[in-house]
Amino acid sequence: MRRSNLLLAVLVVVFASLCAGAFAHAQTTRPNIISIVTDDQAMWSIGAYGNTESRTPNMDRLAREGARFTNAFCATPVCSPSRASFLTGRWGTELGITDWITNAEADAGVGLPPEVVTWPQVLKQNGYTTALVGKWHLGHLPHFHPTKHGYDHFWGIIGGGAQAMNPQIEVNGKQQKLKGPTPDLTMDEALRWMSEVKDKTFALSIHFREPHLPYGPTPEEDSAPFKDLDPTIPDYKGLDPQWTKETYRRYYASVHSIDRNLGKLLAKLDELKLAENTIVLFTSDHGYNIGQHGVYTKGNASWILAGTRGPKRPNMFEESIRVPLIVRWPGVTKAGSTIDAPVSNIDTFASICGLAGVTPPADPKQRGRDFSPFLRGEQPSEWRKEIFAQYDLYHAGLAYMRMVRTDDWKLVRHHVTTGMNELYDLKNDPGETKNLYHDPASRAARDDLQARLTAWEQSIDDPILKLDTRPIEPSPDQ
Repeated sequence: MRRSNLLLAVLVVVFASLCAGAFAHAQTTRPNIISIVTDDQAMWSIGAYGNTESRTPNMDRLAREGARFTNAFCATPVCSPSRASFLTGRWGTELGITDWITNAEADAGVGLPPEVVTWPQVLKQNGYTTALVGKWHLGHLPHFHPTKHGYDHFWGIIGGGAQAMNPQIEVNGKQQKLKGPTPDLTMDEALRWMSEVKDKTFALSIHFREPHLPYGPTPEEDSAPFKDLDPTIPDYKGLDPQWTKETYRRYYASVHSIDRNLGKLLAKLDELKLAENTIVLFTSDHGYNIGQHGVYTKGNASWILAGTRGPKRPNMFEESIRVPLIVRWPGVTKAGSTIDAPVSNIDTFASICGLAGVTPPADPKQRGRDFSPFLRGEQPSEWRKEIFAQYDLYHAGLAYMRMVRTDDWKLVRHHVTTGMNELYDLKNDPGETKNLYHDPASRAARDDLQARLTAWEQSIDDPILKLDTRPIEPSPDQ
């Protein structure tokens, strides 16, 4: 009897050990995830997207070794609301963040609501060790801190801005003045943390402040390649060629500073033998204009014509809403593949869960879709036909913009105003040079897009519907 009991006990121990081993193996085989978000980086600034003057060998390498999305968009073409959507899969109007957060607003209690679930929280609950290195800009009161939103570790810029050199950085919960180029300091910390947790399953967010203004000063190794460059600039009447070309040179230098540090990351992954089990996702929070359409910066751009800057030109131009999106997933995603399906950074929450193989929480307000099947070479059923975006601008201007975009058409509705709505035939006018909103021949397309836009606004309980009850702006001849 005793022998039977002893044998049973041994079998129980062995079985438990096997189960624990299998569980541990399952945990370790989940991929590490590194998400890189740059600030104000246009899709057009990258070699892999066709730029022959910018120098981005490491971004291009990611595209060669992974997948390049050709139709990736942001939820809002300015910083804070776009980053909030990236982390939560929710629209800015649902989160109370519709424009970039000023320091005064942050002091007054504006930030990412603590009760809203982020994908770093979901990964942490599923065994991931998490860190954010770099820019936050989603509230700086204690209850908005990144460590309250799923990150085990934070090092970086808690507010919206920092200098390109010798920045003020939060380190171990305290503000410190550090010496050196901000992108280098950011990557050094990311590599230090990654080396520390290399034996764990980790999710690392690296949020560069670059190439945000001010672009420099940048190290000589970043500015030197463009010193004698005569850059191609937009052909737009009224631009100051000298100023525009110099701005391109400085912008490219800032982009290069990111790329150079991206090279350090890829080398460290190889050195630590982590590359084969690490997904690297590279994107930007929104796009950028330097002279395109006669404007400068993003969705809250200003006119830069006749040697002057201003006033505001709120916009949803392609340059503002398109973002680079490159994903390297060794052993899964075919190297050098191109994905043309329309995706948005509001899809990031669902897609990160899909990449990690974890089940997202049952949240009926989760707005994004999982694009990870595309990276596996699969075709999701009934993928979306249109992209939506929103932006309520209230800093140095006022605009309530909502956008719906298909492969062929784009409608930008300027609510609570008249005479500013826009309709573009993207198939025949990809540069968005002719507004067809009041064109009788385009009315069917306009009305179809408006119906889709209204249905979407209703589906997210958009507050704009209570401010602007008009279904559509009448044409001058109506």
